[in-house]
Amino acid sequence: MADARAKTDPDFTALTLHSPGGASAQVCPHGAHVLGWRPAGTTRERLFLSTASHYAPGCAIRGGIPVIFPQFSGFGPLPKHGFARNLVWTARPRDGSSRVVFELRDTPATRILWPHAFEALLSIILGDDTLTTTLCVRNTGGTACAFTAALHTYLAVDDIAAVRVRGLQGRPFLDATDAMRAALETRPALRFDGEFDRVFVAAPDSVVLEDGVARVTVERSGFADLVIWNPGATKAAALSDMETDGYRRMLCIEPAVFEPPVRLAPGAEWNGTQVLRYEDVAGAEPASADS
Repeated sequence: MADARAKTDPDFTALTLHSPGGASAQVCPHGAHVLGWRPAGTTRERLFLSTASHYAPGCAIRGGIPVIFPQFSGFGPLPKHGFARNLVWTARPRDGSSRVVFELRDTPATRILWPHAFEALLSIILGDDTLTTTLCVRNTGGTACAFTAALHTYLAVDDIAAVRVRGLQGRPFLDATDAMRAALETRPALRFDGEFDRVFVAAPDSVVLEDGVARVTVERSGFADLVIWNPGATKAAALSDMETDGYRRMLCIEPAVFEPPVRLAPGAEWNGTQVLRYEDVAGAEPASADS
């Protein structure tokens, strides 16, 4: 972490999770933000975290796993991606070294932006080769509410040009680089060259990121959609909290609920889960050639 606040301010000071086999993950109260993940037996972080990130009240951290709630992107009247990633969450008492739960409740300030009473919980469970994050949203008010949400996961890669994502062939998507044009993915594996920003609606339950000998499977439930994003060189250069070459070392694969929004009656709750599963495939048979 580049900012001194990340080491001195308790809102940005990360707590560390450990699995029995030696995996580790770091989470800070600001945004209930997962900052790092290192599977057991590995020496490399599998989450990208920009060294230019801003660690300041009201600011989002660039990288890791930001929690997007109660609005996805700019599709609505709220600030982009809502407010949950910019607020301090409260850690509940821990019942072990490999699990933590953070909670966020409505306040007068949040009700000015979004006039609903709610409780949001983020559960983070670390396994030897898995990282599971579950977002639970409860309507604690007396009227119905609607929201969109995502886990804006930044996966670390060696070189975006060499990355492949498999599992989306034949699936419909909306292309945010082309006015949300609807299209169908025809390739067995996605490649990345320049800006990429797509919402795969009704996506499969899992996709696989291939990064050299590393393979990360992104599994999800509760989230109907899947966003895949890389800003490319031009847009990355305009981001004050991204290193010049940072876009080459990350790919966002984001479980999301986008269209239609989640609608909750008073007292109801919604849950969305992401499981990141790491595998080293050195020595395995290579995948078939891409079309």
